[in-house]
Amino acid sequence: MKVAVFSSKTYDKQTLTHENAYANIELDFFESRLSTETVALTKGFDAISCFVNDQIDKYVLQQLSANGIKAIALRCAGYNNVDIKTAIDLDISVYHVPDYSPESVAEHAVALIMTLNRKTHRAFHRVKEGNFSLEGLMGFNLSNKTVGCIGTGRIGQAFSKIMIGFGCRVLCHDIRPSQMLIDLGCEYVDLASLYEQSDIISLHCPLTNETNHLINKDSLEQMRKGVMIINTSRGALVNAQEAIDALYSEKIGYLGLDVYEQEGTLFFEDMSGTIIQDSVFQLMLTFPNVVVTGHQGYFTDTALSHIAQTTLENLYQHEHSIQSSRILTQSN
Repeated sequence: MKVAVFSSKTYDKQTLTHENAYANIELDFFESRLSTETVALTKGFDAISCFVNDQIDKYVLQQLSANGIKAIALRCAGYNNVDIKTAIDLDISVYHVPDYSPESVAEHAVALIMTLNRKTHRAFHRVKEGNFSLEGLMGFNLSNKTVGCIGTGRIGQAFSKIMIGFGCRVLCHDIRPSQMLIDLGCEYVDLASLYEQSDIISLHCPLTNETNHLINKDSLEQMRKGVMIINTSRGALVNAQEAIDALYSEKIGYLGLDVYEQEGTLFFEDMSGTIIQDSVFQLMLTFPNVVVTGHQGYFTDTALSHIAQTTLENLYQHEHSIQSSRILTQSN
């Protein structure tokens, strides 16, 4: 089974190669993202492996099918970048990694909260310059603050447990409440109540038609002045331009992002020697109360190993099911 691995960095090659215990899986790595321009590279392969910013739309899927690709193994939990309906119509199987150490993303969300609160990013640069003034570095105690968690799947549960440990009151919103979180003392409420009462709101929900631009002008108007917004889930959950407007009006007091709506042309690449052609993103970085990281919430040794293991297992199971089907067909 020959597999083309797109959007592969050094760490992807290392972990996938290290975890590849399947003699029938041959991995070929491509640094480029899968797109209309690179889909021709899939000729001669049986399956592909992709990441969050690969383009897997109708046209690309049609080309994949024409090239004989029968399976797509995503190295991520989300699959909003895949036209699932077209994949089904073309009989292309799509696999993802639903659980790859939820603590890694949850802990990164907390890291963003702590950085914004205690302003360690600013203090770090001050001390390096010999400036030990504390002016402008005032934070607040997390204990007794109200934290809103939107989405309580595995990552949201891990995040809520950490915030309970800080002594926070945790409000949750999800279509499927977690009994474990209820037993820990979390309260499930509607979005309006969560917006109204939360000092900090952290997003841990998937990107769907219903959650697209969940954080927008209307929802922000329902929130407390100076609210902290954290997004380690999907970039399009936050309307970036309307978040900037709320930063100017001080409705948003702190903004921590590990994802960005237009990150596909930016993240996972070294852009330090180029002029970034995104005025919204560039403007966001000018605010002292904004911290942006480049989609690294998942990036721990534990998570990468689990992603590699699950990706390879998905490919193996797919190949095994095909072989079983062939055997049944031959025996009949």
